[in-house]
Amino acid sequence: MTSTTKRLLLFVAVCSAIALAFPSAVMGAAEPVDDGVIDSGVEVDDHKLHGGEGGHLPSGTENVDLIGKLDLTDVEGGIADVGVFGDYAYLNAWAPECPNAGVHVADISDPSAPTKVGFLPADKNSYPGEGIHVIRLTTPKFNGDLLLHNNEACDSTKPFEGGTSLWDVSDPTKAKKLASGAGDRNQLKPRVEHPSSTTNQSHSVFGWDAGSNGYAVLVDNEEALDVDILDITNPRSPRMIAEFDLNERFPQIVQPDLGGASSFLHDVVVKRIDGSFYMLLSYWDGGYVVLNVDDPTNPTYVADSDFTTPDPEAAESGLTVEPEGNAHQAEFSKNNDFIVAADEDFAPYSVIATNTSEGVEFEATQGSDTPAIDADTSLSGDTVFVGRACNGDSAVPTAPSTPSGSQIAVVERGVCTFTEKVANVEAAGGYEGAIIFNSQGSGNCDALVNMSVQGNIPALFVSRPTGFDFFDVAYDQAACEAGTLPVPGSVTLGTVGDSVNVVAVFDGWGYAHLFSNNAGKLTELDTYAVPEAHDPLFASGFGDLSIHEVAMSGQANELAYFSYYAAGFRVARIEDGELVERGHFIDEGGNNFWGVQVFDQSGTELVAASDRDFGLYIFEYTGPGSPNIP
Repeated sequence: MTSTTKRLLLFVAVCSAIALAFPSAVMGAAEPVDDGVIDSGVEVDDHKLHGGEGGHLPSGTENVDLIGKLDLTDVEGGIADVGVFGDYAYLNAWAPECPNAGVHVADISDPSAPTKVGFLPADKNSYPGEGIHVIRLTTPKFNGDLLLHNNEACDSTKPFEGGTSLWDVSDPTKAKKLASGAGDRNQLKPRVEHPSSTTNQSHSVFGWDAGSNGYAVLVDNEEALDVDILDITNPRSPRMIAEFDLNERFPQIVQPDLGGASSFLHDVVVKRIDGSFYMLLSYWDGGYVVLNVDDPTNPTYVADSDFTTPDPEAAESGLTVEPEGNAHQAEFSKNNDFIVAADEDFAPYSVIATNTSEGVEFEATQGSDTPAIDADTSLSGDTVFVGRACNGDSAVPTAPSTPSGSQIAVVERGVCTFTEKVANVEAAGGYEGAIIFNSQGSGNCDALVNMSVQGNIPALFVSRPTGFDFFDVAYDQAACEAGTLPVPGSVTLGTVGDSVNVVAVFDGWGYAHLFSNNAGKLTELDTYAVPEAHDPLFASGFGDLSIHEVAMSGQANELAYFSYYAAGFRVARIEDGELVERGHFIDEGGNNFWGVQVFDQSGTELVAASDRDFGLYIFEYTGPGSPNIP
């Protein structure tokens, strides 16, 4: 066991839900259910996970001039990513704006006075978020400016358009939609699945012009084959040409100590370097991956990163903790000798969980929307087995009297959602919290997942062997993988098990990495975070102090611009192999920056940033190494 418990985000492509053999359960296998496992970017960037606990760092600026700004929303959290092409900026109106989501179009030809000139409505019951991108596409089938945005569902229980939508924005004031819902409908040969009338949801999209052909790469939210490649040579009729699971195709990217199932695609860019096309993928706990995609149907491995243990940025602040992973977004530097990457982390605390009856620690993850174990909250008591805690099962028993006087419900994963389980535990009464342990079946068992779950008591997730150990039950990994290891009948509802104690350890917010762009394992040169991100005094009350995106300068190889949520807009330079902050901006009343994009205005490098609660900001960096200062 590790001394500091990891919060692993483990990718589970198919959430097997197998009914277990205890008195309240139905024997046999159940249908797979989307129980709330966080296994793609749509859950990671769920708007409920953003926004922190209010507040912000003090306003102020250093070496950054605010050139102009444009108010685009009165909905909290209504703005997502930003893209710039020519004299126009495009900002996504995302999930909180449903059913009125889409893309704001702003004329920035005068950056001191940007104006809104249009709005591209999203398809019914869908919204764009992380992905907004415009390219100049010149193929035999199309010659003009092409906008691509991702599509996710406002309400996934109703019909929606997934994939990507493509617009002709050669005249942005008269944009024309060319295609909707282009992406994976499970019809790509040789893979045989049931064809669907709905395209899988996509968390991001990036297009590139390869000469006579055009291509786009999509993040597929709904399956392990999550790198989807489209041929967009004719953007009126895009077609799927390839899809990949990088964990399977390039197993060298998997970092075992973060969990083999923890890798999934979150974001991606493609850049032409020395005549070849290179794809840079942010593959969450798999790290940052570089592929050659000269042949998009047959990418080849070039490089990938591993997360250093102990966490190097936290170590600079005197913290000895394990790395989060969470590869969120990355870009190549202008001269392509560096890669700067952003790890997103909204939880500044991890947990140390101890089976006090046995004197051993166990690994656990915290639920997304339940009271957090933090500096002010811990969880201690005797475990009580309550079955699956699904509607239709035998009722969860009221918490029995136990030696400690406090009881924690231990729940079996399967059949219903995590939220339903926690609600039934709450309804039973008397439990201080809930611990859900994994189900049997291949890919589950000893794996951890993060839960998207709502409730009013702390909720944790543990592995199946940990759940068995609470009740001194023998565990067999092979039998579990085979799906033949149900909870023994002797562990009936209300059985009291070991005592546990769960406390928090501060491990900081997300931060940036600096890598050399070399073949093989990428060499990590440095990490960077705002100082408050690794100070427990700023763990709450100052908004989210996690990084979101980086945009590399188009003119200065060493310059990086960051959108840093409530920590504002930040500028860093690569100096002697280190990322050194040289500028920042936080507006009066605070900011909540999501996207950041460099653009050129008559030879002057400017930066567009999207504030989630406001709209568009345009900045100029004026500090050391500014490309605008001779």
